[in-house]
Amino acid sequence: MGKEADSGVLQAGTYYMSGSEAVAEGAVAAGCRYYGGYPITPSSGIMELIASRFREVGGVFMQMEDEIASICSVIGASWAGAKAMTATSGPGLSLMMEALGYAAFTEAPIVIVDIQRAGPATGQATHTASGDIMQVKWGSHGDYQVVAYSPWSVQEMFDMTVQAFNMAERFRVPAFVMGSETMVHLKEQIRVPREIPTIERRKKPGAAPFDTEEPDGVPPMPVFGEGEQLLVTGSTHDGYGFRKSDDPAVHERLVERLNLKVLHRRDDIVEVESHHMEEHDLDCVVVAYGFTARAALFAVERLRESGRRVGLLRLKTLWPFADKEVEMAGKRTRKIFVPEMNMGQVSIMVGRYADCDVITCNQVNGRTLSPLTLEDELRKVI
Repeated sequence: MGKEADSGVLQAGTYYMSGSEAVAEGAVAAGCRYYGGYPITPSSGIMELIASRFREVGGVFMQMEDEIASICSVIGASWAGAKAMTATSGPGLSLMMEALGYAAFTEAPIVIVDIQRAGPATGQATHTASGDIMQVKWGSHGDYQVVAYSPWSVQEMFDMTVQAFNMAERFRVPAFVMGSETMVHLKEQIRVPREIPTIERRKKPGAAPFDTEEPDGVPPMPVFGEGEQLLVTGSTHDGYGFRKSDDPAVHERLVERLNLKVLHRRDDIVEVESHHMEEHDLDCVVVAYGFTARAALFAVERLRESGRRVGLLRLKTLWPFADKEVEMAGKRTRKIFVPEMNMGQVSIMVGRYADCDVITCNQVNGRTLSPLTLEDELRKVI
């Protein structure tokens, strides 16, 4: 499906805006009409902009008392039929973890924009990092799936916010946009297309909202207030929401379906971007994501100018992980170089799937990894 830009959505054209503005406009374009949040640096700009824009498009904005209430209100709004989101940063995300598991288990489509900052704990509130990668996937207990995007430009802050809403609705999962302090404060030119593809919720009156025989494993999702008799619980439940917390077969069927509905469609979700990856027997392959990938591309281009055979695999999605693509990259080289603004979170996953040496470059001082630093480190590796 797609929709033409209307009076509430930016008209097609070119704009100069910040990453915060791009997220807000992407959410409006995707059809988001509920936002529940609590101010936290460096994500507060998104909250302020959406509060203003929702007056124009008829959305509902709520400043909650904390991040726990924020994500719980977003889950409730989703079950009331709204496309709903929140934005936060590391300390707020930590408070949301229990409710994240509830959203995954009750299959509530929600979007969380995580603007990462240096941690742990309060850390450096106004400085950048990429330390929340593992938390969004493993922060709540049990087995579940999320979709997580990693933009490297203001354009992708807009595009991936739209994609996050689409994937949340399509698969009935929590979806993340994993930005950073650098990304929300960066200003760049972006293009808003004439038609913005959107996915709307599938409803089927009387159908089981928590089970299906359909091959995609995604049940239709009803809405409170439309005549359906709904039971929504965080305990083990059957297809109609009745608690079956002592039934091992029901629990196994439910947990397997929650995971496989995403994993069986990973090819429809996972996105990567390749630069100079056509050659075999490369000197080195750089696997990078987010803002750091911009510096990595600069370093790769500089090294190629000096005759080095280097490629870049950029991870546009972090979850589900690009296991096949990383495995193929490992077959084209004997060395993979993974630069990160953390102590090596994605490099753990790369090492799991790449049958070659994995060399890390880690920085946790609250500053971005510079192109020249990466060029120097790559020369040492090669």
